[in-house]
Amino acid sequence: MEFLCYHRDRAGSLPLREELLEEHWSYMDGYEQELIARGPAFTPDGETLVGSLHIVGLPDPAAARAFAFGEPNYQAGAYRDVLLRRWRNALGRTMWEFPGGRSGGDRYLVLGLGAGEAVDLAVPANRDELIAYGPLLSDDGATWLGTAALLLAPDPETARAVLTTQRYADVEVYRWEFGGRRS
Repeated sequence: MEFLCYHRDRAGSLPLREELLEEHWSYMDGYEQELIARGPAFTPDGETLVGSLHIVGLPDPAAARAFAFGEPNYQAGAYRDVLLRRWRNALGRTMWEFPGGRSGGDRYLVLGLGAGEAVDLAVPANRDELIAYGPLLSDDGATWLGTAALLLAPDPETARAVLTTQRYADVEVYRWEFGGRRS
């Protein structure tokens, strides 16, 4: 099973996150084989860190909760909340298999939060610009709760347009970059 975990930062938590950086990376090293995508999220202008995204393959919802709530920044109080949803990898690849590579151009995280009739289940036509894409689901996988995408786009508005925005209760767009240890 695949899960999307988005930890939203608490205001003023950057010094704490910087202090815990090695603990965070060591924790993620323990999930290296399970990670599909990971990385920090920023305001659309790319100036302010606002959260961390991790998409991970784990055996069940209990393991996903243990992953999300065992993370060192969460344990220390750096995050204000956690969005944890089952997710389906519509592209069938990891971020490291993205043909566009780690750098060049602006990358975005788009979270469409919805309810009711599912939308945006088919992979959009601009597949070469997609790093990760798939529906957000209930723990049992039966109920659609939204859609999440990581993509290469020239600006936040173009990134947002990957979803049928009027069909969602809310669409969040963040600048995003490939995560992991810096070489």
